[in-house]
Amino acid sequence: MEIVTLYRPAGKKELDLVAESGYARWPPRLPEQPIFYPVTNEQYAIEVTKWNITDFGSGYVTKFDVKKEFMEKYEIKCVGSKHHTEWWVPAEDLEELNNNIVGKIEVIGEYKKS
Repeated sequence: MEIVTLYRPAGKKELDLVAESGYARWPPRLPEQPIFYPVTNEQYAIEVTKWNITDFGSGYVTKFDVKKEFMEKYEIKCVGSKHHTEWWVPAEDLEELNNNIVGKIEVIGEYKKS
């Protein structure tokens, strides 16, 4: 089985819900969040996390693996500089994405407002 490593910036509330799942699943999106957007690289995840600290006071960078076969149906979008790349997974596909996670969602970085 081939896997793809995804990264995701997360705030405290979202991370608490991930922890409640045993670090196995992402929580459902809110109505105003039609897309779940994991990013393709750690550098971009760190940048987004640091940008969001202004609004939330702290943030976390997570890393998780998903079956490549599942992720291949989603296009990678470049939304800025060449390393600002992310998948746009419709909210209605999040449960299926969760079912294709291999292993656990890991917290690999924590950033706080200075």
